[in-house]
Amino acid sequence: MGSRRTTHDVAIVAMGCTPFRDHWHASADDLLVDAVQECVGSLPSVTLDDVDAFWVGTQGSGMSGQTLARPLRLTGKPVTRVENYCATGSEAFRNAVFAVASGAYDMVMATGVEKLKDSSYSGLSAVYPPADGTDVDWTAPAGFSLLAPAYQEAYGVDARDMRSALTKVAMKNHANGALNNRAQFRKAVTAETVERSPRIAGPLGVMDCSGVSDGAAAAIIVRAEDAHRYTDKPVYLKGMSFVAGSGAGLASDGYDFTSFPEVVAAARQAYEQAGVTDPATQISLAEVHDCFTPTEVVLMEDLGFSERGKAWRDLLDGRYDLGGALPVNTDGGLKSFGHPIGATGLRMMFECFTQLRGEAGDRQVPDARLAVAQNLGGQPGSCVAFVAVLGSER
Repeated sequence: MGSRRTTHDVAIVAMGCTPFRDHWHASADDLLVDAVQECVGSLPSVTLDDVDAFWVGTQGSGMSGQTLARPLRLTGKPVTRVENYCATGSEAFRNAVFAVASGAYDMVMATGVEKLKDSSYSGLSAVYPPADGTDVDWTAPAGFSLLAPAYQEAYGVDARDMRSALTKVAMKNHANGALNNRAQFRKAVTAETVERSPRIAGPLGVMDCSGVSDGAAAAIIVRAEDAHRYTDKPVYLKGMSFVAGSGAGLASDGYDFTSFPEVVAAARQAYEQAGVTDPATQISLAEVHDCFTPTEVVLMEDLGFSERGKAWRDLLDGRYDLGGALPVNTDGGLKSFGHPIGATGLRMMFECFTQLRGEAGDRQVPDARLAVAQNLGGQPGSCVAFVAVLGSER
């Protein structure tokens, strides 16, 4: 048993994405309306009435399908609300894809939204149910900070080289975000700025952590054979996988904090579906979940872009820069956008969609043909992971 290609191939024919920032004067409803209007407005022949079914992903900015149905004034339409940690936007996309691929619907929409600035504190807004008391009680920065020293010990990387690699992640992604008018932070940063930022947890400073923001995104999905009815530049889903971890990594002594096994499994399945045998050379660009700088280092190896123990060096050598062999987080990533949980996965898709259509402007990757969108939620040793491969050709 394994993850297989869907019976019907599917394509994204339109997307919309709000700027991600402090939207003090806009509600979650407003953001959803803006993203959906941009998405539908890019297809002159399509209206909301043509969309057969809708999915909305949000962690804490709404309950039930009415989160989307109410602001869009949808009547007589099936609308489903989903949540899956920080991969919530990806989960909305995944379920929408399955609905079209099954033949149940001709056209569907996936949306995601989060209004973190409406909460009374800065950060994630989840309310967790009572547990048995065995859960690890730590903050997200604390959990992810363990990746850096574990990586150093496993691969013999000294503290200065590791710090330089983490700094490079932040500098690279902020440089890319400076080219993107949808990003929250549009300013390149220096190594000194990153390394002298106030300490948060372990080796991580403020500039090693993604920010807090509001945002929304949307995608229209159809069967691949129908895509050219709506656009001359559809983007095709080549492979997709989602894996939910059992949490065993934090329940045993075997987990060493140098990998996300869930990402490894999801990537393997998505690559197999897409016919990707050497991601390091076949993938044109990737959007990955850089919630913290060491996360991106580890992901380069989990996704097969770098050999084990070599990602830190590849980063410093510029392999993942905008002009490098495999540009990563070309839009600026979570570092530049912040992380409105329900929207992030679809924001990643939006950048892949834009790049594969050749519409990314100053940050355009030449001859982009295959893109990876990777999204995760939870914590090291106990997470959920999504990986998709998108292509410009069917």
